[in-house]
Amino acid sequence: MLDRARATANFRLVVLRGRAYIERIAPAFQTRDLFTIWGILQLLRRYPGRVPDLDLMFDCVDWPVVHADEYQGNNATAMPPLFRYCGDNETLDVVFPDWSFWGWAEINIKPWDALQKDLSVGNKRVRWIDREPYAYWKGNPEVAAIRQELVKCNVSSKQEWNARIYKQDGSKRARQDTRNPHKKKAQQIGKKASKFIQQELSMDHIYDYMFHLLTEYAKLLRFKPTKPPEAVEVCPESLACQAIGREKKFMQDSMVKSANVAGPCNLPPPFSPEEYRKLQQRKEKYMDQVETLERNASKLEERNASKPEDSNPEEQNASKSEERNASKPEDSNPEERNASKPEDSNPEERNASKPEDSNPEERNASKPEDSHR
Repeated sequence: MLDRARATANFRLVVLRGRAYIERIAPAFQTRDLFTIWGILQLLRRYPGRVPDLDLMFDCVDWPVVHADEYQGNNATAMPPLFRYCGDNETLDVVFPDWSFWGWAEINIKPWDALQKDLSVGNKRVRWIDREPYAYWKGNPEVAAIRQELVKCNVSSKQEWNARIYKQDGSKRARQDTRNPHKKKAQQIGKKASKFIQQELSMDHIYDYMFHLLTEYAKLLRFKPTKPPEAVEVCPESLACQAIGREKKFMQDSMVKSANVAGPCNLPPPFSPEEYRKLQQRKEKYMDQVETLERNASKLEERNASKPEDSNPEEQNASKSEERNASKPEDSNPEERNASKPEDSNPEERNASKPEDSNPEERNASKPEDSHR
């Protein structure tokens, strides 16, 4: 069963009596395999003699490959146990902590303990109200469909949502812009995320997750692990001695200095069927809310895209004014209208044009004498 996971694995790990043996199967991208192995060695130093004997295959590629629908039904074959960094609802790969918790040398991401402190200091450097309203993301959008959706937030002639998305493929990156005007809501989300990172996502919890994951996995093995002929023993000193530059520094910075005498945390009991059902319902509810927001945003984008180019309110008003002026006759100018009146329109001229006997005194003088009473 274990050999069936070899097809995509980068290395095989065997732990015997607290000592690690590695069989290299295929080269990994950059130093993913190196720092993953380094992290496992730190776990053995932290909890010496506590990690059970085990044998596993590890794939250092992001996307999961053990599809659940291929291992269902009466004629289904045994599922290959394959460890990796990612998983989803449709796959059964065993999810293990990311190698970058111990450092990502190629892009200068520090080990998590040091990076966590930098984040805490950085958050205090500028008050939230004084920060520029930008969201930030950097990564490779090609590894997952959901990341492809994120790229759609790119700035365009129709939208600017104030986000900075760095598309990274090796050493390439491109900046993209988007906007989020909900400052108070964004502040609440940001503070909760920062609190979670500082309090919950600690290396103590990372190591405890690793310990319980490997312990529960070892319970499922139906064979006694042995050292493969091609495997070689590795220890922190042997890896650190071969490393150079930033790789060596990150190993030194993330090395476990002493054993944890208190031991790992207690593993909580599994969810009951009712608890699991409620958990799934809550997850589906939140997913529905997100999908509704996405649909509404898409509809708004389509409406904006269907508007004519002169949809700018100022341009529309200017256009309407021009149309009204164009519809008036050429003599609609007041000066032109006055100029078009006849020359005798002057009041003095009109009075001068009256007959001479229009004077009241003359009219009275012209009346017969017997008209007086």
